[in-house]
Formats: sequence, structure tokens, C-alpha cells
Amino acid sequence: MKRSHRAKRMERHHARRSPAALNVVSLMDIFTILVFFLLVNTGDVQNLPSTSAVELPESISEAKPRETVVVLVTPDDILLEGRPIAGVEAVMAGDGLVIEGLQQALLDQASRSLVAADAEEGLGEVTIMGDRTLPYDVLKRVMATVTEAGFSRVSLAVLQQAESEA
Repeated sequence: MKRSHRAKRMERHHARRSPAALNVVSLMDIFTILVFFLLVNTGDVQNLPSTSAVELPESISEAKPRETVVVLVTPDDILLEGRPIAGVEAVMAGDGLVIEGLQQALLDQASRSLVAADAEEGLGEVTIMGDRTLPYDVLKRVMATVTEAGFSRVSLAVLQQAESEA
């Protein structure tokens, strides 16, 4: 049977227009590498709360920050987990070594903690973020208050400095 000229032309036209093939192998390779990269780089990152009110001192410390109760001491205020507790000037004007408002707030924080504290280890760990221009007397009173409240481990937050700069 003879085909018409138009039928032959349509057959050639349909043969040229084959459906486009999508190669997903290279796309899968890229996504696999991306997933592994994200898993490796997001494993143990722990950042302390950042604030522009505190300029931390520099150190060559290698220890990574852990999830702890954070006491933030700015040049004007003392904050526990972001809540204002006392003013720095009032603490400097006070007589005792222990800051009563901070001690009570730390005890309240410890009572709300989900982690049961061991009697030998105290209530847990506290990280103090103090401004580098802060008088040592204020920092000493904050540390004394933290230990009086029963927290056995006290850490001071610093900015890590490269060893070549030290």
C-alpha cells in the first residue's frame, strides 16, 4: 500500500520530536552531597545568646559552650535568661557578697529545670556573660551568688581568639 507524501512527512516529523529525557542521576548526587554536608555541619553547634550590650573578653579557650543557665551582666543590668534581675549600680552600692534577687531567681530557675540534679554535683551549670569593662567586684559578687545558690559549675563566656593573635 502506497502512502501519501503527507503521511510520510508526518511520520518523519513525529520521529524527530521524541520526548525529552530527564537525567535525574546527577541531580540525586548533588542532593545527597548537600544532605551529608548539612548533617555534618549542624551536629553540635551551640551558640550563646548574642547581644550588642555586652562586649565579651577574648581568650584562646578551646571548650565549646554547653546548654546552661545564662547570667548576662551588661554595664547597666544583670539579667537571668533575658529577664532583668538587678542593676549593676545597686549591686556595687550594696554591702553583702550575695545578690539576693539573683540568688532567688537562680533557685526558681533550678526548681523549674527538667533535669534532676545530683546532690553531689549541685544544681547544675551556669554560664556568666560579662562585659569586658565590668568592674571585678561586680563579677565576683555574681560568681559568689551563683555558687551560694547551689550551682557547682560556673563558666565565663569569652570570644575565641585565634592562637596567632595571642
